[in-house]
Amino acid sequence: MKKRHEQKLIILSILMLMAFNMPLLLLFDSSGSVGGVPLIYVYFFSIWLISILISLFVIKRYYE
Repeated sequence: MKKRHEQKLIILSILMLMAFNMPLLLLFDSSGSVGGVPLIYVYFFSIWLISILISLFVIKRYYE
């Protein structure tokens, strides 16, 4: 794997650690809901999905 792709994945990992840090999670721990789903779950799973898509994009470009 090229060093540039490794760096992108490391940066993504650091951003994920920051996104799932407790002070940031507490911002979304409210009584609000989106479509009947609590806001914290929407935040958690949307960040998780975005990270999967970004890593998929980085890995896919590596194999091309």
